Amino acid sequence: MDTIYFLVQQMMFFSIPLLIVALGGMFSERSGVVNIALEGIMVAGAFTSIFFISLVQDRMSGQLLLMLAILIAVVSGMLFSLLHAYAAINLRSDQTISGTALNMIAPAAAIYLARMVQPNGVQQIEFNNTFRIASVPVLGDIPVLGPLLFQNAYITTYIGLAIFAVAAFVLYKTRFGLRLRACGEHPQAADSVGINVYRMRYAGVLISGALAGLGGLVYVIPTSTNFNATVSGYGFLALAVLIFGQWKPLRILIAAFFFGLMKTVASAYSGIAVLKDLGIPSDVYKMIPFIATLVVLAFTSKKSQAPRASGVPYDKGAR
Repeated sequence: MDTIYFLVQQMMFFSIPLLIVALGGMFSERSGVVNIALEGIMVAGAFTSIFFISLVQDRMSGQLLLMLAILIAVVSGMLFSLLHAYAAINLRSDQTISGTALNMIAPAAAIYLARMVQPNGVQQIEFNNTFRIASVPVLGDIPVLGPLLFQNAYITTYIGLAIFAVAAFVLYKTRFGLRLRACGEHPQAADSVGINVYRMRYAGVLISGALAGLGGLVYVIPTSTNFNATVSGYGFLALAVLIFGQWKPLRILIAAFFFGLMKTVASAYSGIAVLKDLGIPSDVYKMIPFIATLVVLAFTSKKSQAPRASGVPYDKGAR
């Protein structure tokens, strides 16, 4: 049972950021804007929030500091995503090129700024992890379920699950969600009934940026005590989760847990006795998430049905 508890806890650390970022990508693409800049936005959100933590951790710690860092990550992600929104919506530029540019800018800018603001030109931003919850009161004492979900946990796990529930409700049960989906399927029809397509697409990209920025922080906090201008390709893995999940919240949740399990095997195999005794080189385990991505997409991509207007710049004058 200890091995199972360990696997589930580790899987949550890897699955939750994938879930959050993929849901962000879902809002953007449902509005009609392809956002492959998720990797860069994650880096931007992680950099600003981790730097904030390192600055104030001597005066503040625990969950209050984490909540403030979450707010900063969300705002940073939204501001950075505005660059993509302006290029894709106002300038009608190629959305793939725009997203790629942001993916290239973010790590370079993070390294440059970290070296500028830190002593001795160090690019790694160190922080003290004071955010782990050893056991959630009452819930942590529940047999089986307690050790699985409510021990050695982070509040970000529960925030991620709450975001999933809110995202599913907003997308399918609100007027905003209906309008967002209409803009991603047939923007001309949406415009004809008075929906401002440009505004809805901006909203979709900003939500995407907020969640991707948050996802960057959520990825770094449980897995490291420093930030080195990278999120290990998690933004691209989140795109695979989004495609595998068919742009639908429940399927995205299932895909996130699947890829999170693959990432757990790759990163924590040494803590699993059965895998450790196999004697397989560590590099093979590190390739598992990406091999799984290729295999899954090879079998599912033919059936993928993205929003029909996703990636197509909207021209109000065209019919």
